[in-house]
Amino acid sequence: MTEDLTPTPETTPETGALAPAGAVSSWLTENGFDHAILPADHLGVEMLQVEPDLLLPLATALYAYGFNYLQCQGAYDEGPGQNLVSFYHLTKVSDSADRPEEVRLKVSLPRDNPRLPSVYWIWKAADWQERECYDLFGIIYEGHPNLKRILMPEDWVGWPLRKDYISPDFYELQDAY
Repeated sequence: MTEDLTPTPETTPETGALAPAGAVSSWLTENGFDHAILPADHLGVEMLQVEPDLLLPLATALYAYGFNYLQCQGAYDEGPGQNLVSFYHLTKVSDSADRPEEVRLKVSLPRDNPRLPSVYWIWKAADWQERECYDLFGIIYEGHPNLKRILMPEDWVGWPLRKDYISPDFYELQDAY
């Protein structure tokens, strides 16, 4: 008999082992927000897996809960043919706390159509960070006010930080002089 390892708020997708629910996960569960618990990182930061269509409601709830600072937003490629991941490192910044509370959200996206709602309207710090992830990984942040290339030339073909990206032999500079 095989064991069902479907991710739930109590299991991790990698191993199916029980991961303890942190304070943020408990609050989200109490308020009806669906997510999966991932093991905490090496510093003990709580990590949560979120479905793409639930990112915006969950992010809005976390902002209302006090996570008023988007410390970092980024992306990575899990490997050729695998998912792309967009992540959000959120912090509760307050004068009364010795150490700010932190949480990291991860959203897995299909490689062939990586679309996700922009969190720019919640945290303005997402502006250039989402543009960078679009430019280098090809993740489309729907609703972003100015989603265009930021590091690569506007006519560049492809997404250079994807693990299956093939570098062109040359890039012709036009009107360089």
